[in-house]
Amino acid sequence: MTGRLTGRIALITGATGGIGQATAELFAREGARLVVTDLGEDALEALATRLSAGGAEVLAARLDVTSAENWGEVTELTRRRFGGLDVLVNIAGIVDWPGIEDTTYEAWERVIAVNQTGTWLGMKTAMPLLRASGNASIVNTSSVLGLVGSGAAAAYQASKGAVRLLTKTAAVEYAARGVRVNSVHPGVVATPMIQELLDEQGDRQPDIVRTPLRRAGGPAEIAPAMLFLACDESSFVTGTELVVDGGLTAY
Repeated sequence: MTGRLTGRIALITGATGGIGQATAELFAREGARLVVTDLGEDALEALATRLSAGGAEVLAARLDVTSAENWGEVTELTRRRFGGLDVLVNIAGIVDWPGIEDTTYEAWERVIAVNQTGTWLGMKTAMPLLRASGNASIVNTSSVLGLVGSGAAAAYQASKGAVRLLTKTAAVEYAARGVRVNSVHPGVVATPMIQELLDEQGDRQPDIVRTPLRRAGGPAEIAPAMLFLACDESSFVTGTELVVDGGLTAY
């Protein structure tokens, strides 16, 4: 099946990262008009150029997801360029590995600002355009570490657990207002954010050892989950978590 997002306008944060790029590429193939956002302007322009060469209509916009002002600017750019918004995919995120005692205050604040506050700001700022669509979808990126504990990554786990419940309360609030809200929970995925750890530990990485499929996933294996929740095939799905983790949380 193709054209599942034909005519739909989708804004993706963290679009130059591993999962972000894979999602943008899949959405483009499925006919979406795209707003791709991230911090690095050169990487954004390269992504937009590549997607445009494939026939997609793309707007690239630098976005610091922790800035309410910047969110307002990008949302207004989207309105001016495309006239509305149908899909918001919050992917932008950062990780910090230490546990409770070793996490610094500064690291805690930064992770919460990007992963948790950034997701909330995106929904808050884009919601008027999404409500006007009448048939909109928000896909928030949490993690398996938003579902179960690991004994590490205290700030990251706190932020991703918050995204899960923020998603659920938004789904209830907007269910009768034309906006579905769901979360995706990847397991170990070979993205730039964790590549150093994967290079160092490889198949000995503890979460890979515990993953029944015994490998890390690829970004292209997460993007279809984003697509399913963004398109009308999931029209009766809201307030849920879609776990894509190679069986990690099956134990």
